Amino acid sequence: MGEKLEKYVCANCGYTSDGKFTGDICPQCNQTYWKCGECGFLITAGTPPTECPQCNKKCEFLNVTCYTPECGGPGNIDPRL
Repeated sequence: MGEKLEKYVCANCGYTSDGKFTGDICPQCNQTYWKCGECGFLITAGTPPTECPQCNKKCEFLNVTCYTPECGGPGNIDPRL
């Protein structure tokens, strides 16, 4: 039997790929999920802003896009992050 390829789907535009997106960014829309390290605000963007639109602070944003089956797979936010 053939080897099953893992599919990755962009939560923003629905683009499907046979492998993980390079740099965790969708090649179709250049989007990913980001979470503010200060207030937890979620944003979808190609790159995170320097200032959070929710708390208006300069924050570190974490990539919280899920790419593993343990958190629901592509199209979900990883709740562990």
